[in-house]
Amino acid sequence: MAVEDAITQLLLAHRQGNKEASNKLFALVYQELHGMAHRQIWHGQRNATLNTTALVHEAYLKIVDHTDWQDRTHFMAVMATVMRHILVDYARQQKAEKRGGKAQRTLLRASVIGGEAVSLDVLDLDASLSRLAQINPRLSQIVELRFFGGLTLEETAEALEISIRTAHRDWYKAKGMLSVMLREK
Repeated sequence: MAVEDAITQLLLAHRQGNKEASNKLFALVYQELHGMAHRQIWHGQRNATLNTTALVHEAYLKIVDHTDWQDRTHFMAVMATVMRHILVDYARQQKAEKRGGKAQRTLLRASVIGGEAVSLDVLDLDASLSRLAQINPRLSQIVELRFFGGLTLEETAEALEISIRTAHRDWYKAKGMLSVMLREK
């Protein structure tokens, strides 16, 4: 059985109340979730108090009792969103604790906004994604799934129930719009 099929079967078993399925699911997707978390908190500060392991565990604990996932892609999309929200809450808390100090910085890879990688504040990114969502919710979802979730274009298309061609076109459009918004910050 392929890993994706195994994940889907475990999600279905979890939906039916099988608690052992949750443990098996977590073990099966842990490395992928860890990679997702690493992409999200990859930044230049080595001494960050929120590490990838903590982010994975906190996100998983927030969603473990939910049972409405259709498949692996849907599960990963939900995890990407939850991780993004945890990071934003963490950045806001850090900023509040420092009474106006700098929020946690994260380094975006060139594939997200085009050009060279730039240092970017988590809160600036969140504000830009929220603004993009007001203009076109699907474009914001595509960035979240691709950047935060690490989904491929094919997986993103499947998660959003659109064609691969549309996902590809929207991905480039979203990156362009996000780049402009981030430059305005």
